[in-house]
Amino acid sequence: MAYADRNMSGSRVVALIIVALIHVALGYAFVTGLAYQYIKKAQENLKTFEVEEPPPPPEEVPPPPPPPDQPMQPPPVVTPPPIVQTNTPPPVTITAVTTPPPTYTPAPIAAPPAPPAPPPPPPPKLAAKATPRGNPGSWFSNDDYPAGARRAGAEGRVTVSLTIGTDGKVTDCRVTSSSGNSELDATTCSLAKRRGRYKPAQDDAGNPIVSTATIPGVRWQLEE
Repeated sequence: MAYADRNMSGSRVVALIIVALIHVALGYAFVTGLAYQYIKKAQENLKTFEVEEPPPPPEEVPPPPPPPDQPMQPPPVVTPPPIVQTNTPPPVTITAVTTPPPTYTPAPIAAPPAPPAPPPPPPPKLAAKATPRGNPGSWFSNDDYPAGARRAGAEGRVTVSLTIGTDGKVTDCRVTSSSGNSELDATTCSLAKRRGRYKPAQDDAGNPIVSTATIPGVRWQLEE
């Protein structure tokens, strides 16, 4: 490169720098001026703002003078309304009904069962049997033949069981073998209780005791 070219390049650089500084100065002046204008305008606005004072209060009006004294007027006569009589019903008396409490009836308690009866005492030990006094066959005869059985021609044998008391008398009679005719059976027991006599049975101590005896085969037969 020639020397002249190098000088021109240096001058050009210097010129560019100067131009840049001028632009910076102009920008600063422009910005500073605008800011000043805005601040100044704001101050003017503040100066032009006026505060209005409140209006004065209204003047007080004096009260009117009192009216002159006037004579007292008598109060008007008020006529009371007529009294209307009404038939007022008598007061109703409400009597509270007290419900009695329910009566508690306890359930009946079943009585405990009665204890079982004690077993009967054992019969006394028989030491001697009851024996008839005389011949039992003599207690029955054809003269005692029942009339109904005779007319019916009934015959037969009757066996009875007798109960002998402590005095030897027959207290009870039971037919154990029937003759087939009720009159013959009943006559046999009736005669045995009326005519039968026994020596009562005895226990070990020799005391008389109740016992039983049997009369076998009392025969009832009609005469030819």
